[in-house]
Amino acid sequence: MSTLRPAQTTEKTAVDTLFTKIINREIPAKIIYEDDQVLAFHDIAPQAPVHFLVIPKKAVRTLNDLTEDDKALAGHILFTAQRLALELGCEKGFRVVMNCNEEGGQTVYHIHMHVLGQRQMHWPPG
Repeated sequence: MSTLRPAQTTEKTAVDTLFTKIINREIPAKIIYEDDQVLAFHDIAPQAPVHFLVIPKKAVRTLNDLTEDDKALAGHILFTAQRLALELGCEKGFRVVMNCNEEGGQTVYHIHMHVLGQRQMHWPPG
């Protein structure tokens, strides 16, 4: 049985990122879905014919900052990504990506899931 380590404590928060500005409608985005927990919108620099992001409305800086209380939210992000990918024609397959911290490629410090589809994906991604 593995034990989960506690979330890292950081001084910085996800407050006032590009994504919180999109949530607050301070910056425009091509929104494709919204509910009380998440917002999904098309990526501004798509890497596939279908490329959108799913973000929580709750400000969580990195995957390392998720807590036990966020388990339902994390599942909702994944379920929303799957449902929208299928609605947007990715039934043959799609990729979901979440980056964590600088070495993981994270550039906006508000957790987000990229969903890419309608083209052949390759491994390793690079």
